[in-house]
Amino acid sequence: MPTYLVTYHGGEGMPSTPEARQQVEQAFGAWAATVGDSMIDPGAPLIAFQTVSADSVAEGPAVGPVGGYTLLRANDVAAAVKLVQSHPFVQRGGSLQVSEAAVLGGG
Repeated sequence: MPTYLVTYHGGEGMPSTPEARQQVEQAFGAWAATVGDSMIDPGAPLIAFQTVSADSVAEGPAVGPVGGYTLLRANDVAAAVKLVQSHPFVQRGGSLQVSEAAVLGGG
């Protein structure tokens, strides 16, 4: 079964108050329960990054173009998309990109 990387883009970010953060975490937990065994890794928000190239390492802003990730397993991209359509991040104004991980080599 293919693996899908779900990346989080835009949206409001994590709320600043503990109560609002708890609501966001509870909404994510409720969504994750609906996904069940299809979830490989719930992922996490991404808060800082550096860009590494052949000749440099550059500091980036606190949140880059990808704000978080989740790994899912599904039969095909349509099934993976269906799993994330009810994701609470979308309800908060963000968008999710669903990318299939290619299987390289003989396996």
